[in-house]
Amino acid sequence: MATRMQGKVIRRPSLPLTAQDEIDLGLIRTSPSHQRALEQLGADIHDDAASMSESALLHAVFEAGLGAVRAAAAEAGYAELAQQLEADSLERRDISRRRRPRWADEE
Repeated sequence: MATRMQGKVIRRPSLPLTAQDEIDLGLIRTSPSHQRALEQLGADIHDDAASMSESALLHAVFEAGLGAVRAAAAEAGYAELAQQLEADSLERRDISRRRRPRWADEE
């Protein structure tokens, strides 16, 4: 069975699966809506998941989860950056309010 993985495999760690994990993998393997959802999350599924090897399917689920983690981390980073920019803007505004205007010394 082909693995359909794009990159070179450098390590094959074991992955303990619960009964619920097995049920979920079965749903992904048989349900077109689950397969579409997996693809939308960034997993690389070219054909039918029913014909994929177990390791390739697990890798696709891993890719989707990793993509979701990256997206959440980027969102948190952007939110933090926005807070910093807002704080800097407020600080600059406060400094400019305390500064004497240039025309104050004109006669």
